[in-house]
Formats: sequence, C-alpha cells, structure tokens
Amino acid sequence: MVFEVLANYLKRLSCRSKLKMSFTHFHTIGIGVTFSPNLTANIFEASRIALRFNARLILIHVGEVSEEKKETFVQTISPFAAKGLHYEIVFKPGKPVDSIVQVVSEKKIDLLIVGALKRENFLKYYMGSIARKITRKAPCSVLLLINPSVEKIPCKHIIVNGLEQEKTEHTIQEAFYVAHALESEKITIVEEISQQEIAAIEDDKSLRKATLEKEKLRRREVIRVNNIVSSIPDAHKKNIVIASQPIFGKRGYSIGHFAQVARADLLIMNAPQKTGFMDRLFPHDLEHILTELPTDVLIIQ
Repeated sequence: MVFEVLANYLKRLSCRSKLKMSFTHFHTIGIGVTFSPNLTANIFEASRIALRFNARLILIHVGEVSEEKKETFVQTISPFAAKGLHYEIVFKPGKPVDSIVQVVSEKKIDLLIVGALKRENFLKYYMGSIARKITRKAPCSVLLLINPSVEKIPCKHIIVNGLEQEKTEHTIQEAFYVAHALESEKITIVEEISQQEIAAIEDDKSLRKATLEKEKLRRREVIRVNNIVSSIPDAHKKNIVIASQPIFGKRGYSIGHFAQVARADLLIMNAPQKTGFMDRLFPHDLEHILTELPTDVLIIQ
C-alpha cells in the first residue's frame, strides 16, 4: 500500500513536470512615488529593475498634477531615460490604495513596486499598513522594497517558498526568471513543514520515531522540489547555485526568520489564495512576513 501511494505521488509529479512553462513576463512595471526622503532611491531602484526586464516604467503619484512635481520626477529619472528607459508619469487624485490599484488596472501593470518601511514607530506602521493593503488588492505581482538604494546593490541571494500549494510551482518558475534577469548567484527553495506532521515526543521511542518521520518528510520535499526545478529552462538556471532547505516550524514565521538569518536579498512568496469571503482574512504566513519584512519581498500573482 505504501509503495502504491508513493508510486502514484511520483507519477503525478512526473506529469506536472511535463507541463509547458508559463512565465509572467514583466512588460510594464509601476511604482508609487511620493515626495519622501526615499524618492530618489525608489525611482532609481525601479528604473534599474525596469531596464533589467526591458520593461516600461509607470510612475504613479497620488495627487493633483503640477508642473513642479512633474519636473522633479523627470529630472530624477533622466539618467535612466538616457539609457533607453521608456517611462510614463501618472497623477491620480484620491485615496492612496484605491488610486494606485486603479492605475495598475488601467495601465495593465504586471509588477507593482511599493516602497515599504519596517514597523519601528507609528509612521512606519502606517506606511507598512498601506503596503499591505495594496498587496491584498493589486491584481498583479507586488515587490516591497524596504531598503531602496541610490547606488546599485546586487541581488545575490534569493529565497523562494517551496510550500506544497497549487501556486508554488509557478512561483518557483518565476523566481528563476527573476534571478536570471537580476543576475543573482543563488536561489534557496525553502519548504516549510508544519510540526503537526510530526508525532509528539514523550520518550526516547517517540523521539526516534519523530526523527525518522522528519527524515522521510525531508526526502519527500526534496523529491518534489527537484522535480519542479528540473522542468525549468536551463537558460534560467545558468550560473545560479540552487539549494533546497526543508524547515520545520510555523508557516510564515519560519521562512521569514530563515531569510533574515541567511541575509537574503529577496524573498519570493505566493500571492494569497482568493476564496470569496476568506479574501478579507489574509493568510497568517504572509501576514507575518508583511508585518516584519525581513528583506525585500516579491509576491507573485
């Protein structure tokens, strides 16, 4: 019976690996811009990313149009326009979240960049809250930048969730697409395994049993992740060190903590599942990450 179940599981993985890859290319990238101390850094980061993906960049400012504001944006982005960056400036009065999400839909933006701030005081909590609301409502992938820089900082190490969910295979594929474009050196796929899958430890016998169960789960996850990775085009894996890391613990907290300890430059996660009424309740794993923001976070739609 055990061998039959394992055989069926591997057969499903094999069938999935033969599916055609469907990458969501970032043709149009948007960024919300405000007159904050991070204005130049945010525009520089977004411009570099847009050039990497050969994408058009949309600067979204929530507020009334003025020549003074427009001139500031044009001057800031001019070094990248000189390099061939195609961009557009959109002024949209209204509430920040609703206005930005509306522009995303109107301009068919594939990736929205949001300057996010860690939760250290009330102002930063408020800004973090705006970022989370946009993440919930945006119909596209969202990149949260917590440490934008005027100077170019390489994105060397990317961590991507390998959680066994319907969206995970696509997210991992996108992670390699992003890593290839950003010329990253390493991708670590982290499979979070709930402690509930392990029997409670009460004595030496149960400890040995739990240890064996953990090892079986690790092997299962490694097989599943390797199958996904094998289906990714070689061009997207070239010059990238690939690692797999099963971890046991609370979902969201575990991968966020791992990303922080590993000093990852980018953490890539699935977008939350949308299921009617449950849309109002954000999944706890992603909610924790958005509250703490261990590093820049890309949420793949």
